Amino acid sequence: MNIVFVEPHFPRNQREFPRALAGTGATVIGIGETPLDYLDDQLKDWMVHYEQVGSVTDLHQMTEAVRRVQGMVWVDRLESTIESHQMVAAQVREALGIPGTSVRTTWLCRDKPSMKEALRRAGVRTAATVGADDAQQVWDFAREHGYPIILKPRDAAGAADTRRVDDDSQLAAALDSMGHYSSIAVEEFIEGHEGFYDTVSIDGQIELDFASHYYPNVLEAMRTRWISPQFVATNRVDGGGLYDEMREMGTRVNAALGIGTSATHMEWFHGPKGLVFSEIGCRPPGVGCWDLYNAANDMDVYAAWAEAVVHGRISQQPSRSHSAGIVALRPDQDGVISGYTGLEEVENRFGRWIIDANVPVAGTGTQPVEAGFMANAWVRMKHPDYDHLRFMLDEVGRVVQVHAG
Repeated sequence: MNIVFVEPHFPRNQREFPRALAGTGATVIGIGETPLDYLDDQLKDWMVHYEQVGSVTDLHQMTEAVRRVQGMVWVDRLESTIESHQMVAAQVREALGIPGTSVRTTWLCRDKPSMKEALRRAGVRTAATVGADDAQQVWDFAREHGYPIILKPRDAAGAADTRRVDDDSQLAAALDSMGHYSSIAVEEFIEGHEGFYDTVSIDGQIELDFASHYYPNVLEAMRTRWISPQFVATNRVDGGGLYDEMREMGTRVNAALGIGTSATHMEWFHGPKGLVFSEIGCRPPGVGCWDLYNAANDMDVYAAWAEAVVHGRISQQPSRSHSAGIVALRPDQDGVISGYTGLEEVENRFGRWIIDANVPVAGTGTQPVEAGFMANAWVRMKHPDYDHLRFMLDEVGRVVQVHAG
């Protein structure tokens, strides 16, 4: 099977996808923005050919690059794993007759009001939402549903430019700051705990799945400096209850949105209204989630995904032997990192359970809080007991301090 893979070089874990595809016996052709000479020999060895383009989000450049590849070999699949690349990849597939996720499915997975409308018709519980093209529609939604409400770009990934609004004055300020968007998604605020459900599906059937929890919810985590936020992949996903509901929800979502053979990343809330679907990406999760799943489950999720794409089957199954999580460590202010306290204590107490860590050296510039879990320092850990893992991650967040000036 000949597979074109979009952007194999950046970010760092992108290389794992061509590695896994090549490991299944696929012939991998890369298309990316990085010059070939900048790619390391190992990454080059996993690919038989590489096309450089100015932008992998430019439809014309991508179409021409794939056409050049089709002039050399038959292309069986075109795979993309980053949210901002999804729509162009789908458009190229349809223009050039390559199987894979359709433009319609990609649109529904990116445009939040359309996504939720399709899911409500399929019986999936979601927040009330509207796609607003002018300020009056936003004001009308607030009057109908009351505060708080959530404003976000219609095709945002994660919490990017997402705002919670609690009253009229905040809404006026939010509309002013989001005026550069031609249309925004406006949603009912859903009270409850937030998490995500990640899958690999084959022909629409979920064949591999994982569930993770956010502490605290994303919007709070990405706006509050003193919090050391976590997300934790649980090994209790086979325990029934909420997780059975989650699996049923995932099956309905796949059918409603037309998802075939693909990874997905579904976000949800659970609270007074029960399990409520939030949004989906028709792609793997970001922030190194699959690396946590690998460490916790004695498997290679990248290889399982590649098997699904190339052979239409998955031979590995997760052991569920451990839970695994990450805790983000924020600098006490923006600027330049000057040092750390508490690292030695954490190593002495929990060293055997630490998977890996990122500790930028003194002199490194800090990244803003809203840049995400892996923007600055972080520690990833695992443990057979979910509750004890939560305790350890809490302790790392409490003990380790990142100083900046």
